[in-house]
Amino acid sequence: MGKLKKLVRYVCAVVAMLFLVAGCSSNSTQKEGSSTHSHSSEKTEMHEHTGSKKVHGLKKAEQPKYKAGTKVKLTADHMKGMKDANATIVNAYDSKLYAVDYKSTSDKKMVKDHKWVTINEIEGNRKEYKKGDKVTLKADHMAGMKNSSATIVEVQKGPAYMVNYQPTNGGKQVTNHKWVAEDEIGKR
Repeated sequence: MGKLKKLVRYVCAVVAMLFLVAGCSSNSTQKEGSSTHSHSSEKTEMHEHTGSKKVHGLKKAEQPKYKAGTKVKLTADHMKGMKDANATIVNAYDSKLYAVDYKSTSDKKMVKDHKWVTINEIEGNRKEYKKGDKVTLKADHMAGMKNSSATIVEVQKGPAYMVNYQPTNGGKQVTNHKWVAEDEIGKR
């Protein structure tokens, strides 16, 4: 009888431990997911830190002010650690730049003033858009961006620059960041 009691206690303890472990792991998963979604007009941390170097549907700019390989300093502050970061131009492309407000498809929150998307990252066949146009995004710079409904809130002439940069806040190097406008770049 004593052995049976010990076995029951042992089984109960194992089951209790399993519930604790399962509860902890689902809680940490939720925290991880919620910490990556910072939607506001403030600087966002949701960009992919390593983007694709491939760009479909855009021509390389013929005579950009900053050519591929040029060392620059960023004046843009789209993300934490971006302003005053040392960067290298990866390439420049012929496209207007569009800032958008959109509703995330992943958590349904509004993202305000996301800078930037290019013409090839918007569904449709138009050659350009204007402030106030309603569009669907093909861009996937951030979670919940692709296939979202958006409103264009700003239009800026190109070229659109792709850059690699080292964040000033000590984060990991960001490679192939899409996009930076020419007036958001300064000489180093």
